[in-house]
Amino acid sequence: MTENLDSENGIDIVVETRYLSQQSDPVNNSFAFAYTITITNNRDEPVKLLERHWIITDKDDHVDEIRGKGVIGKQPVIEPGGSFRYSSGAVLATDIGDMKGSYTMKTPSGETFEATIPAFVLALPNTLH
Repeated sequence: MTENLDSENGIDIVVETRYLSQQSDPVNNSFAFAYTITITNNRDEPVKLLERHWIITDKDDHVDEIRGKGVIGKQPVIEPGGSFRYSSGAVLATDIGDMKGSYTMKTPSGETFEATIPAFVLALPNTLH
């Protein structure tokens, strides 16, 4: 599933998700999902992704909150008109859930801002209509 999540501040975010059946164990309530995110800088200046903040909620309303520097061990600089793409994953205790959060970005002039990542769904195929 692909979702285009237009964020504020001139940063566009596109998310592609997929269920990882080979890495999941439904009998033991372990459902693995991969997500690929493309971050596009539509601003007139470069931005550096400093930090990430994720809120992951499963269908039983269990919430995991994750904060950390950069993404996948990197703090990429995204040039104007450029994009950065990465893949990661999450394991839920239920067959459906969602993720939302933000990236803390910084410009060369020292401005910092939050690029909001609206909620996107993690779900087994054919779970949603």
